Amino acid sequence: MGSTATPAAPHVRIAIIGSGFGGIGLGVRLRQAGQTDFVILERAGDVGGTWRDNTYPGCACDVPSHLYSFSFAPNPHWPRSFSGQPHIRAYLEDVTDRFGLRPHIRTGHEVVEARWDPAQLRWTVRTTATTYTCDILVSAAGALADPVIPDIPGLDGFPGQVFHSSRWNHDHDLAGERVAVIGTGASAIQIIPAVQPLVQRLVVFQRTPAWVMPRADRPITRLEQWLFRTIPATQKLARAGVYLTRESMVGAFVRYPALLQAATVVARAHLRRAVRDPELRAKLTPDYVMGCKRILLSNDYYPALSRPNVDVVASGLQEVRGSTLVAADGTTHDVDTVVFATGFHVTDMPIANRIYDGAGRSLADHWRDGMSALRGTTVTGFPNFFLIVGPNTGLGHSSMIYMIESQLNYILSALRHLDSTGSAALEPRRSAQDAWNARLQQRMRRTVWARGGCASWYLDARGCNTTLWPGSTLSFRAATRRIDPAEYHLFPARTPTAPSAPTAPEVV
Repeated sequence: MGSTATPAAPHVRIAIIGSGFGGIGLGVRLRQAGQTDFVILERAGDVGGTWRDNTYPGCACDVPSHLYSFSFAPNPHWPRSFSGQPHIRAYLEDVTDRFGLRPHIRTGHEVVEARWDPAQLRWTVRTTATTYTCDILVSAAGALADPVIPDIPGLDGFPGQVFHSSRWNHDHDLAGERVAVIGTGASAIQIIPAVQPLVQRLVVFQRTPAWVMPRADRPITRLEQWLFRTIPATQKLARAGVYLTRESMVGAFVRYPALLQAATVVARAHLRRAVRDPELRAKLTPDYVMGCKRILLSNDYYPALSRPNVDVVASGLQEVRGSTLVAADGTTHDVDTVVFATGFHVTDMPIANRIYDGAGRSLADHWRDGMSALRGTTVTGFPNFFLIVGPNTGLGHSSMIYMIESQLNYILSALRHLDSTGSAALEPRRSAQDAWNARLQQRMRRTVWARGGCASWYLDARGCNTTLWPGSTLSFRAATRRIDPAEYHLFPARTPTAPSAPTAPEVV
Protein backbone atom coordinates (compact mmCIF):
# COMPACT_ATOMS: atom_id res chain seq x y z
CA MET A 1 0.00 0.00 0.00
CA GLY A 2 1.18 3.52 -0.73
CA SER A 3 1.70 5.98 2.11
CA THR A 4 -0.85 8.70 2.70
CA ALA A 5 0.59 12.21 2.72
CA THR A 6 0.10 14.16 5.92
CA PRO A 7 -2.19 17.11 5.21
CA ALA A 8 -0.55 20.49 5.59
CA ALA A 9 -1.40 22.45 8.71
CA PRO A 10 -3.93 25.20 8.02
CA HIS A 11 -2.26 28.56 7.53
CA VAL A 12 -3.55 31.95 8.70
CA ARG A 13 -1.90 35.30 8.62
CA ILE A 14 -2.45 36.02 12.33
CA ALA A 15 -2.99 33.69 15.29
CA ILE A 16 -4.10 35.24 18.58
CA ILE A 17 -3.77 33.37 21.88
CA GLY A 18 -6.63 34.12 24.27
CA SER A 19 -10.11 35.60 24.05
CA GLY A 20 -10.16 38.06 26.92
CA PHE A 21 -10.14 41.83 26.45
CA GLY A 22 -6.83 41.68 24.57
CA GLY A 23 -7.74 38.98 22.06
CA ILE A 24 -11.28 40.23 21.47
CA GLY A 25 -10.07 43.81 21.13
CA LEU A 26 -7.46 42.87 18.54
CA GLY A 27 -10.00 40.80 16.63
CA VAL A 28 -12.32 43.80 16.40
CA ARG A 29 -9.55 46.13 15.30
CA LEU A 30 -8.37 43.68 12.65
CA ARG A 31 -11.86 43.35 11.18
CA GLN A 32 -12.26 47.12 11.23
CA ALA A 33 -9.00 47.34 9.26
CA GLY A 34 -10.29 44.86 6.69
CA GLN A 35 -8.17 41.96 7.95
CA THR A 36 -10.10 38.71 8.19
CA ASP A 37 -7.37 36.07 7.92
CA PHE A 38 -6.94 35.39 11.63
CA VAL A 39 -7.96 32.97 14.36
CA ILE A 40 -8.37 33.44 18.10
CA LEU A 41 -7.18 30.34 19.95
CA GLU A 42 -9.01 29.85 23.25
CA ARG A 43 -8.27 27.02 25.66
CA ALA A 44 -11.68 27.18 27.36
CA GLY A 45 -15.14 26.70 25.94
CA ASP A 46 -16.09 30.36 25.51
CA VAL A 47 -14.69 33.87 25.41
CA GLY A 48 -14.10 36.08 28.43
CA GLY A 49 -10.62 35.38 29.82
CA THR A 50 -10.30 36.55 33.41
CA TRP A 51 -13.98 37.47 33.49
CA ARG A 52 -15.01 33.99 32.38
CA ASP A 53 -12.74 32.20 34.86
CA ASN A 54 -13.35 34.26 37.99
CA THR A 55 -16.86 33.47 39.18
CA TYR A 56 -16.25 33.60 42.92
CA PRO A 57 -18.95 35.17 45.14
CA GLY A 58 -18.84 38.95 44.99
CA CYS A 59 -16.57 39.12 41.93
CA ALA A 60 -16.57 42.63 40.46
CA CYS A 61 -14.29 45.22 38.89
CA ASP A 62 -12.60 48.03 40.82
CA VAL A 63 -12.47 50.32 37.77
CA PRO A 64 -15.67 52.21 36.88
CA SER A 65 -17.72 50.53 34.16
CA HIS A 66 -17.62 53.36 31.63
CA LEU A 67 -13.82 53.24 31.63
CA TYR A 68 -13.50 49.46 31.89
CA SER A 69 -14.77 48.94 28.35
CA PHE A 70 -13.58 49.51 24.80
CA SER A 71 -13.72 53.07 23.50
CA PHE A 72 -15.00 51.65 20.19
CA ALA A 73 -17.74 49.57 21.85
CA PRO A 74 -19.53 51.59 24.53
CA ASN A 75 -22.15 49.85 26.62
CA PRO A 76 -25.10 52.08 27.61
CA HIS A 77 -26.61 49.27 29.69
CA TRP A 78 -24.12 49.03 32.59
CA PRO A 79 -26.29 48.50 35.68
CA ARG A 80 -23.84 49.95 38.23
CA SER A 81 -20.95 52.38 38.32
CA PHE A 82 -18.73 49.40 39.20
CA SER A 83 -19.89 46.30 37.35
CA GLY A 84 -19.92 42.73 38.56
CA GLN A 85 -18.37 39.76 36.78
CA PRO A 86 -21.57 38.54 35.05
CA HIS A 87 -22.09 41.91 33.36
CA ILE A 88 -18.47 42.24 32.23
CA ARG A 89 -18.49 38.72 30.81
CA ALA A 90 -21.79 39.45 29.05
CA TYR A 91 -20.24 42.62 27.62
CA LEU A 92 -17.34 40.66 26.11
CA GLU A 93 -19.74 38.12 24.63
CA ASP A 94 -21.81 40.97 23.17
CA VAL A 95 -18.73 42.59 21.61
CA THR A 96 -17.76 39.22 20.16
CA ASP A 97 -21.17 38.90 18.48
CA ARG A 98 -21.60 42.56 17.57
CA PHE A 99 -18.34 42.66 15.61
CA GLY A 100 -18.67 39.23 13.99
CA LEU A 101 -15.79 37.47 15.75
CA ARG A 102 -17.42 34.06 16.34
CA PRO A 103 -16.20 32.56 13.03
CA HIS A 104 -12.62 33.41 14.02
CA ILE A 105 -12.72 31.82 17.48
CA ARG A 106 -11.43 28.31 18.07
CA THR A 107 -12.50 27.16 21.54
CA GLY A 108 -10.88 24.11 23.11
CA HIS A 109 -7.60 25.08 21.41
CA GLU A 110 -5.04 25.42 24.19
CA VAL A 111 -1.67 26.42 22.76
CA VAL A 112 0.81 23.73 23.70
CA GLU A 113 3.76 25.09 21.75
CA ALA A 114 4.56 27.86 19.27
CA ARG A 115 7.88 27.86 17.36
CA TRP A 116 9.36 30.39 14.98
CA ASP A 117 10.62 28.79 11.76
CA PRO A 118 13.52 30.95 10.50
CA ALA A 119 13.63 29.11 7.19
CA GLN A 120 9.95 29.65 6.35
CA LEU A 121 9.65 32.95 8.26
CA ARG A 122 6.49 31.79 9.97
CA TRP A 123 5.22 30.39 13.24
CA THR A 124 4.08 26.82 13.85
CA VAL A 125 1.45 26.78 16.58
CA ARG A 126 0.47 23.43 18.04
CA THR A 127 -2.75 23.33 20.06
CA THR A 128 -4.59 20.56 21.88
CA ALA A 129 -6.95 20.34 18.88
CA THR A 130 -4.82 20.97 15.77
CA THR A 131 -1.72 22.68 14.41
CA TYR A 132 -1.61 26.00 12.58
CA THR A 133 1.05 27.93 10.79
CA CYS A 134 0.86 31.71 10.82
CA ASP A 135 2.86 34.73 9.76
CA ILE A 136 2.17 36.66 12.95
CA LEU A 137 1.63 35.39 16.49
CA VAL A 138 0.01 37.49 19.22
CA SER A 139 -0.16 36.43 22.84
CA ALA A 140 -3.18 37.90 24.57
CA ALA A 141 -3.00 35.23 27.28
CA GLY A 142 -2.94 37.95 29.93
CA ALA A 143 -1.24 38.22 33.29
CA LEU A 144 -4.21 37.07 35.40
CA ALA A 145 -4.76 33.75 33.67
CA ASP A 146 -2.92 31.10 35.67
CA PRO A 147 -3.50 30.93 39.44
CA VAL A 148 -0.81 30.54 42.10
CA ILE A 149 -1.35 28.09 44.93
CA PRO A 150 1.60 28.24 47.34
CA ASP A 151 3.55 25.08 48.07
CA ILE A 152 2.41 24.53 51.65
CA PRO A 153 3.78 21.48 53.48
CA GLY A 154 0.98 19.01 54.21
CA LEU A 155 -1.57 20.62 51.90
CA ASP A 156 -1.92 17.44 49.83
CA GLY A 157 -3.11 15.65 52.98
CA PHE A 158 -5.89 18.11 53.80
CA PRO A 159 -9.13 16.05 53.91
CA GLY A 160 -11.52 18.83 52.89
CA GLN A 161 -12.05 20.98 49.81
CA VAL A 162 -9.20 23.14 48.47
CA PHE A 163 -9.56 25.53 45.53
CA HIS A 164 -8.30 28.84 44.18
CA SER A 165 -10.55 31.87 43.95
CA SER A 166 -10.31 31.82 40.13
CA ARG A 167 -11.37 28.15 40.02
CA TRP A 168 -14.29 28.42 42.41
CA ASN A 169 -16.03 25.13 43.20
CA HIS A 170 -19.70 26.05 42.91
CA ASP A 171 -20.72 22.44 43.57
CA HIS A 172 -19.44 22.74 47.14
CA ASP A 173 -21.74 24.40 49.66
CA LEU A 174 -19.90 26.48 52.27
CA ALA A 175 -22.98 26.94 54.45
CA GLY A 176 -22.25 26.03 58.06
CA GLU A 177 -18.61 25.18 57.38
CA ARG A 178 -15.36 26.36 58.88
CA VAL A 179 -13.65 28.10 55.99
CA ALA A 180 -10.16 29.56 55.62
CA VAL A 181 -9.38 32.29 53.09
CA ILE A 182 -5.68 32.60 52.37
CA GLY A 183 -4.78 36.12 51.28
CA THR A 184 -6.25 39.60 51.62
CA GLY A 185 -5.86 41.05 48.13
CA ALA A 186 -8.37 42.24 45.55
CA SER A 187 -10.22 38.91 45.28
CA ALA A 188 -10.28 38.16 48.99
CA ILE A 189 -11.89 41.47 49.96
CA GLN A 190 -14.81 40.61 47.66
CA ILE A 191 -15.07 36.95 48.69
CA ILE A 192 -14.95 37.53 52.45
CA PRO A 193 -18.09 39.73 52.74
CA ALA A 194 -19.96 37.40 50.38
CA VAL A 195 -19.28 34.17 52.30
CA GLN A 196 -19.07 35.46 55.88
CA PRO A 197 -22.85 35.34 56.51
CA LEU A 198 -23.00 31.72 55.25
CA VAL A 199 -20.23 30.04 57.18
CA GLN A 200 -19.93 28.87 60.75
CA ARG A 201 -16.44 30.28 61.10
CA LEU A 202 -14.21 32.21 58.71
CA VAL A 203 -10.45 32.30 59.27
CA VAL A 204 -8.61 34.94 57.22
CA PHE A 205 -4.86 34.54 56.82
CA GLN A 206 -3.30 37.95 56.21
CA ARG A 207 0.43 38.34 55.62
CA THR A 208 0.22 42.06 54.90
CA PRO A 209 -2.80 44.35 55.38
CA ALA A 210 -4.02 46.39 52.44
CA TRP A 211 -4.99 50.03 52.24
CA VAL A 212 -8.73 50.02 51.64
CA MET A 213 -10.70 53.02 50.35
CA PRO A 214 -14.48 53.47 50.28
CA ARG A 215 -16.11 52.20 47.09
CA ALA A 216 -18.26 54.89 45.47
CA ASP A 217 -20.61 52.39 43.87
CA ARG A 218 -24.23 53.06 42.98
CA PRO A 219 -26.88 51.86 40.53
CA ILE A 220 -26.94 53.61 37.16
CA THR A 221 -30.47 54.96 36.81
CA ARG A 222 -32.79 54.16 33.93
CA LEU A 223 -32.72 57.82 32.94
CA GLU A 224 -28.93 57.70 32.68
CA GLN A 225 -29.08 54.51 30.65
CA TRP A 226 -31.66 56.11 28.35
CA LEU A 227 -29.41 59.14 27.87
CA PHE A 228 -26.39 56.98 27.14
CA ARG A 229 -28.42 54.96 24.64
CA THR A 230 -30.07 57.83 22.81
CA ILE A 231 -27.35 60.49 23.12
CA PRO A 232 -24.03 58.58 23.00
CA ALA A 233 -22.08 61.79 23.59
CA THR A 234 -23.34 61.79 27.19
CA GLN A 235 -21.67 58.46 27.86
CA LYS A 236 -18.47 59.69 26.21
CA LEU A 237 -18.57 62.67 28.54
CA ALA A 238 -19.11 60.41 31.57
CA ARG A 239 -16.20 58.22 30.46
CA ALA A 240 -13.97 61.25 29.99
CA GLY A 241 -14.81 62.45 33.49
CA VAL A 242 -13.88 59.10 35.03
CA TYR A 243 -10.70 58.94 32.96
CA LEU A 244 -9.55 62.42 33.96
CA THR A 245 -10.29 61.75 37.63
CA ARG A 246 -8.24 58.55 37.56
CA GLU A 247 -5.45 60.07 35.47
CA SER A 248 -5.08 62.97 37.89
CA MET A 249 -3.80 60.48 40.47
CA VAL A 250 -0.83 59.25 38.47
CA GLY A 251 1.65 61.82 39.76
CA ALA A 252 1.26 60.53 43.31
CA PHE A 253 2.15 56.99 42.22
CA VAL A 254 5.04 57.66 39.87
CA ARG A 255 6.71 60.83 41.09
CA TYR A 256 5.40 62.31 44.35
CA PRO A 257 4.26 59.55 46.78
CA ALA A 258 3.82 62.16 49.51
CA LEU A 259 0.70 63.30 47.65
CA LEU A 260 -0.96 60.08 48.78
CA GLN A 261 -1.09 61.37 52.35
CA ALA A 262 -4.54 62.86 51.81
CA ALA A 263 -5.88 59.52 50.58
CA THR A 264 -4.19 57.84 53.56
CA VAL A 265 -6.22 60.05 55.91
CA VAL A 266 -9.42 58.93 54.15
CA ALA A 267 -8.42 55.27 54.36
CA ARG A 268 -7.56 55.50 58.05
CA ALA A 269 -10.92 57.14 58.77
CA HIS A 270 -12.67 54.44 56.75
CA LEU A 271 -10.96 51.77 58.87
CA ARG A 272 -11.65 53.59 62.13
CA ARG A 273 -15.37 53.95 61.39
CA ALA A 274 -15.85 50.31 60.44
CA VAL A 275 -13.61 48.56 62.98
CA ARG A 276 -14.16 49.50 66.62
CA ASP A 277 -11.94 46.82 68.13
CA PRO A 278 -8.48 48.40 68.56
CA GLU A 279 -6.69 45.05 68.40
CA LEU A 280 -8.31 44.13 65.09
CA ARG A 281 -7.78 47.66 63.79
CA ALA A 282 -4.07 47.38 64.54
CA LYS A 283 -3.90 44.14 62.54
CA LEU A 284 -5.57 45.83 59.59
CA THR A 285 -3.42 48.98 59.57
CA PRO A 286 -0.63 48.90 56.94
CA ASP A 287 2.87 50.06 57.81
CA TYR A 288 3.87 51.02 54.25
CA VAL A 289 3.11 53.98 51.99
CA MET A 290 -0.29 53.80 50.35
CA GLY A 291 -0.01 52.73 46.72
CA CYS A 292 3.03 50.51 47.24
CA LYS A 293 0.64 47.57 47.06
CA ARG A 294 -2.61 47.69 45.13
CA ILE A 295 -5.16 50.02 46.74
CA LEU A 296 -8.43 48.18 47.31
CA LEU A 297 -12.00 49.46 47.25
CA SER A 298 -14.70 48.10 49.54
CA ASN A 299 -17.49 49.21 51.83
CA ASP A 300 -18.26 45.80 53.32
CA TYR A 301 -14.81 44.21 53.85
CA TYR A 302 -14.07 45.79 57.22
CA PRO A 303 -17.60 45.20 58.59
CA ALA A 304 -17.33 41.53 57.59
CA LEU A 305 -14.01 41.15 59.40
CA SER A 306 -15.60 42.64 62.52
CA ARG A 307 -18.30 39.98 62.73
CA PRO A 308 -18.04 37.49 65.65
CA ASN A 309 -17.62 34.44 63.38
CA VAL A 310 -14.45 35.83 61.74
CA ASP A 311 -10.85 35.43 62.92
CA VAL A 312 -8.10 37.50 61.30
CA VAL A 313 -4.73 35.81 61.55
CA ALA A 314 -2.02 38.40 60.97
CA SER A 315 0.32 35.80 59.55
CA GLY A 316 0.80 33.60 56.54
CA LEU A 317 -0.12 29.92 56.27
CA GLN A 318 2.95 27.85 57.09
CA GLU A 319 1.82 24.23 57.34
CA VAL A 320 -1.19 21.92 57.12
CA ARG A 321 -1.62 19.01 59.55
CA GLY A 322 -4.68 17.06 58.54
CA SER A 323 -7.58 19.50 58.85
CA THR A 324 -5.52 21.87 61.03
CA LEU A 325 -3.90 24.94 59.48
CA VAL A 326 -0.76 26.19 61.17
CA ALA A 327 0.06 29.87 60.79
CA ALA A 328 3.57 31.30 60.76
CA ASP A 329 2.86 32.80 64.19
CA GLY A 330 2.27 29.29 65.58
CA THR A 331 -1.51 29.53 65.98
CA THR A 332 -3.62 26.59 64.77
CA HIS A 333 -7.04 26.60 63.14
CA ASP A 334 -9.28 23.66 62.25
CA VAL A 335 -11.21 24.16 59.01
CA ASP A 336 -13.29 22.22 56.50
CA THR A 337 -12.48 24.17 53.30
CA VAL A 338 -9.48 26.21 52.17
CA VAL A 339 -9.86 28.97 49.59
CA PHE A 340 -6.65 30.38 48.15
CA ALA A 341 -6.98 34.02 47.09
CA THR A 342 -3.27 34.13 46.33
CA GLY A 343 -3.13 35.73 42.91
CA PHE A 344 -1.60 34.67 39.62
CA HIS A 345 1.64 33.98 37.77
CA VAL A 346 2.28 37.58 36.74
CA THR A 347 6.05 37.97 36.59
CA ASP A 348 6.52 34.37 35.40
CA MET A 349 3.70 34.00 32.85
CA PRO A 350 3.31 30.29 31.96
CA ILE A 351 2.65 31.06 28.28
CA ALA A 352 6.33 32.06 28.06
CA ASN A 353 7.28 28.40 28.54
CA ARG A 354 5.41 27.49 25.35
CA ILE A 355 6.81 30.03 22.89
CA TYR A 356 10.16 29.31 21.23
CA ASP A 357 12.52 31.31 19.06
CA GLY A 358 14.19 30.01 15.91
CA ALA A 359 16.99 28.39 17.90
CA GLY A 360 14.60 26.43 20.13
CA ARG A 361 15.00 28.70 23.16
CA SER A 362 11.84 29.55 25.07
CA LEU A 363 10.61 33.02 25.89
CA ALA A 364 10.78 32.02 29.57
CA ASP A 365 14.49 31.30 29.09
CA HIS A 366 14.97 34.71 27.48
CA TRP A 367 13.26 36.16 30.54
CA ARG A 368 15.16 34.15 33.16
CA ASP A 369 16.69 37.40 34.45
CA GLY A 370 13.37 39.25 34.31
CA MET A 371 10.66 40.02 31.78
CA SER A 372 11.35 42.72 29.24
CA ALA A 373 9.97 43.84 25.91
CA LEU A 374 10.15 46.83 23.60
CA ARG A 375 7.26 49.13 24.50
CA GLY A 376 5.71 46.21 26.36
CA THR A 377 4.79 44.56 23.07
CA THR A 378 7.67 43.01 21.06
CA VAL A 379 10.67 40.91 22.11
CA THR A 380 14.13 40.59 20.57
CA GLY A 381 14.66 37.11 19.16
CA PHE A 382 10.97 36.59 18.36
CA PRO A 383 10.12 38.01 14.92
CA ASN A 384 6.47 38.78 14.20
CA PHE A 385 5.53 38.12 17.82
CA PHE A 386 3.46 40.57 19.83
CA LEU A 387 2.31 40.67 23.44
CA ILE A 388 -0.85 42.30 24.73
CA VAL A 389 -0.49 43.14 28.43
CA GLY A 390 3.22 42.46 28.21
CA PRO A 391 5.97 43.51 30.63
CA ASN A 392 5.49 46.90 32.32
CA THR A 393 2.07 47.63 30.84
CA GLY A 394 0.08 47.26 34.06
CA LEU A 395 -1.46 50.14 35.99
CA GLY A 396 -1.97 51.17 39.57
CA HIS A 397 -4.46 53.97 38.95
CA SER A 398 -6.56 53.56 35.79
CA SER A 399 -8.08 51.11 33.33
CA MET A 400 -6.11 48.33 31.67
CA ILE A 401 -8.45 48.56 28.70
CA TYR A 402 -6.92 51.94 27.82
CA MET A 403 -3.46 50.33 27.86
CA ILE A 404 -4.68 47.39 25.78
CA GLU A 405 -6.09 49.75 23.17
CA SER A 406 -2.73 51.53 23.03
CA GLN A 407 -1.03 48.22 22.30
CA LEU A 408 -3.61 47.44 19.63
CA ASN A 409 -2.64 50.71 17.93
CA TYR A 410 0.99 49.62 18.02
CA ILE A 411 0.29 46.18 16.58
CA LEU A 412 -1.82 47.59 13.76
CA SER A 413 0.97 50.07 13.00
CA ALA A 414 3.44 47.17 12.76
CA LEU A 415 1.16 45.28 10.37
CA ARG A 416 0.83 48.36 8.18
CA HIS A 417 4.62 48.74 8.16
CA LEU A 418 5.05 45.14 7.04
CA ASP A 419 2.55 45.67 4.25
CA SER A 420 3.96 48.99 3.09
CA THR A 421 7.53 47.67 2.93
CA GLY A 422 6.61 44.26 1.51
CA SER A 423 8.55 42.63 4.33
CA ALA A 424 7.94 39.16 5.72
CA ALA A 425 8.74 39.90 9.35
CA LEU A 426 10.04 42.43 11.82
CA GLU A 427 11.96 42.03 15.05
CA PRO A 428 13.02 44.63 17.62
CA ARG A 429 16.71 45.43 17.82
CA ARG A 430 18.39 44.38 21.05
CA SER A 431 19.77 47.91 21.50
CA ALA A 432 16.27 49.41 21.23
CA GLN A 433 14.75 46.97 23.71
CA ASP A 434 17.58 47.42 26.20
CA ALA A 435 17.45 51.22 25.95
CA TRP A 436 13.67 51.23 26.43
CA ASN A 437 13.87 49.07 29.55
CA ALA A 438 16.83 50.95 31.00
CA ARG A 439 14.86 54.20 30.80
CA LEU A 440 11.78 52.50 32.17
CA GLN A 441 13.55 51.03 35.20
CA GLN A 442 15.29 54.33 35.87
CA ARG A 443 11.88 56.00 36.05
CA MET A 444 10.62 53.16 38.23
CA ARG A 445 13.09 54.05 41.02
CA ARG A 446 11.15 57.18 41.98
CA THR A 447 7.73 55.50 42.12
CA VAL A 448 5.80 54.51 45.22
CA TRP A 449 6.15 50.87 44.15
CA ALA A 450 9.91 51.13 44.62
CA ARG A 451 10.00 53.54 47.57
CA GLY A 452 6.87 52.60 49.50
CA GLY A 453 8.39 50.02 51.83
CA CYS A 454 6.45 46.90 50.82
CA ALA A 455 6.79 43.66 48.88
CA SER A 456 4.09 43.23 46.26
CA TRP A 457 3.09 41.01 43.35
CA TYR A 458 4.33 43.78 41.07
CA LEU A 459 7.91 42.69 41.84
CA ASP A 460 9.71 39.66 40.45
CA ALA A 461 12.07 37.36 42.36
CA ARG A 462 14.87 39.93 42.02
CA GLY A 463 12.71 42.72 43.43
CA CYS A 464 12.42 44.34 40.00
CA ASN A 465 9.07 45.80 38.92
CA THR A 466 8.42 44.20 35.53
CA THR A 467 4.66 44.61 35.83
CA LEU A 468 3.65 48.26 35.99
CA TRP A 469 4.03 51.27 33.70
CA PRO A 470 5.85 54.09 35.54
CA GLY A 471 3.95 56.93 33.93
CA SER A 472 0.61 58.21 32.73
CA THR A 473 -1.63 56.32 30.34
CA LEU A 474 -1.28 59.29 27.97
CA SER A 475 2.50 58.83 27.85
CA PHE A 476 2.07 55.14 27.06
CA ARG A 477 -0.48 55.97 24.36
CA ALA A 478 2.04 58.39 22.81
CA ALA A 479 4.84 55.82 23.01
CA THR A 480 2.76 53.18 21.21
CA ARG A 481 0.93 55.33 18.67
CA ARG A 482 3.07 53.88 15.86
CA ILE A 483 6.22 51.82 15.54
CA ASP A 484 9.56 53.53 15.07
CA PRO A 485 11.20 51.74 12.09
CA ALA A 486 14.64 52.60 13.49
CA GLU A 487 13.94 50.26 16.42
CA TYR A 488 13.38 47.24 14.17
CA HIS A 489 15.08 44.85 11.79
CA LEU A 490 13.07 43.81 8.75
CA PHE A 491 13.18 40.40 7.11
CA PRO A 492 12.65 40.62 3.33
CA ALA A 493 9.91 38.48 1.85
CA ARG A 494 10.98 35.22 0.24
CA THR A 495 10.73 34.69 -3.48
CA PRO A 496 9.64 31.31 -4.86
CA THR A 497 13.21 30.58 -5.96
CA ALA A 498 14.85 31.64 -2.74
CA PRO A 499 16.72 28.96 -0.76
CA SER A 500 15.18 27.74 2.47
CA ALA A 501 18.15 28.72 4.60
CA PRO A 502 17.64 31.33 7.32
CA THR A 503 17.56 34.88 6.06
CA ALA A 504 19.47 37.63 7.76
CA PRO A 505 17.32 40.59 8.73
CA GLU A 506 17.54 43.72 6.70
CA VAL A 507 18.49 46.82 8.67
CA VAL A 508 16.08 49.71 8.25
